[in-house]
Amino acid sequence: PYTTLFRSKQKNVRLGMRIFMNIVVRLEREEDYRRVEELTREAFDEPNYPGRDNSNDIGCPFEHWMVHALREKDGIKELSYVAEVDGKIIGHVIYSHAYVETPEGKRVPVLNFGPLSVLPACQRKGVGKALIGKTIEQAKALGYGAIIFFGRPEYYPKLGFVEAAVFGITDCNGNNYPSFMAMELTDGFFDTVKGKYYESSIYDDSLNKEAVREYDKLFSSGGENI
Repeated sequence: PYTTLFRSKQKNVRLGMRIFMNIVVRLEREEDYRRVEELTREAFDEPNYPGRDNSNDIGCPFEHWMVHALREKDGIKELSYVAEVDGKIIGHVIYSHAYVETPEGKRVPVLNFGPLSVLPACQRKGVGKALIGKTIEQAKALGYGAIIFFGRPEYYPKLGFVEAAVFGITDCNGNNYPSFMAMELTDGFFDTVKGKYYESSIYDDSLNKEAVREYDKLFSSGGENI
């Protein structure tokens, strides 16, 4: 029940024909950990993710460390999935625990997800869509009520996400913007849940710079190349 096959249809312009890529989406296993972190680092490293390295002063992405850290704290292993093509891992997504604090001070559990990582050579081929589609299905089966997260507003609405403001949810500072999005997994979940959203401290770049810098040495100095 944790493995699903997706067929991604792509157009080969040179040959003028449609080709299919079989994407297998399955739960991450312990033996996948290193490979997943490598591909995550590549996916978010410049020039593959323009501006990410320049947004900090440590010279590397944060996301491969995030994946590592989320396996130890706040991450949900039942919602950590990889995408494979021909037995090679080309994508990954992990979900984590988050909550909405209502005006009355009640903390209502919700899901966050990310990083969502796809190897640069395999992007725009339906891999991310397959990962999100499968994990949304699984999150519903596990009984979660909603997803709230920060992401690219030009991409995620295509997958069914809307601005969190639609549901009366703000970030922890009371703000809203297009990159702050949400989705109900249970119909009407947000009818009675309004307030401020809080995610794991693992996503706080300013808090984790030194931990990321130290961890990245495993990759930048003698680590296995992708």
